Amino acid sequence: MATSPYMTDVTESNFDQAVLARSREVPVLVDFWAAWCGPCRSLMPILAKLAEEYQGRFFLAKVNSDEEQRLAGRFGVRSLPTVKLFKNGAEVAQFVGAQPERMIRELLDAHIGRPSDALLGAALDEEAAGDRAGALARLEAAHEADPGNDRLTAHLGRLLCEQGRVADGEAVLKGLSARALGDTEIGAVLARLEFVRMAADAPPLADLEQTVSAHPEDLRARLSLGARYLLAGRHEEALEQWLAIVRTDRRFGDDAARRALLTAFTMLGGKGDLVRRYRSLLAAAIT
Repeated sequence: MATSPYMTDVTESNFDQAVLARSREVPVLVDFWAAWCGPCRSLMPILAKLAEEYQGRFFLAKVNSDEEQRLAGRFGVRSLPTVKLFKNGAEVAQFVGAQPERMIRELLDAHIGRPSDALLGAALDEEAAGDRAGALARLEAAHEADPGNDRLTAHLGRLLCEQGRVADGEAVLKGLSARALGDTEIGAVLARLEFVRMAADAPPLADLEQTVSAHPEDLRARLSLGARYLLAGRHEEALEQWLAIVRTDRRFGDDAARRALLTAFTMLGGKGDLVRRYRSLLAAAIT
């Protein structure tokens, strides 16, 4: 193997230090290979090319499985090549057999930080501090530089929609990759957008509260009030409005309240005491 600062051969004696410990600083891709393995030989130059191209954003460790049989056995390697990705001291992904460069890039990008992640973090901090205009400007600039960052794309689309630029936001969101749909954070962002759409033509929160107080049977007002509450961060109050609708008329709006609850659970990360409690209450209400 040509000398490179981004890759090295690894043995049983230095694996824990070279792979597990190092993976707490940067992801480490481990290639279990053998000299007699044809697919290994076709995969090697792809991995080496990527290691050079990513310039230290991940480290490539190569294990000769014939010479390091105990190490291969330790990680359950039964077929060659087997490639495993380690991060923070643990295996987080793997593939078996020679794979196309595109698939390997997707695996790496799902676990490796990008320069634009720092810009996304700064923009979200600005938004949390109340500077939505500054956050939007930062996100738009970052997206122009790195349109392939799905997390950034999702938050830009969300913020555009929340500021009334729905057509622009929807256009941005069309750029999300297929794999983004399986990401928990992105799923939560897209779920929030459902409530942005739901509240788009609804009266202001105070007016909805007054309507529901005077006319608790007005289920449409309750549905919109839940969306307003959720977008205002009043999560339990939102869930309570939709649960009341389910208990009153499950069929209202083609089961709109139950669907709103399920979408809210996704937005809230699908776990936690609040989600668990209202999942239970919803189950009781529909049985």
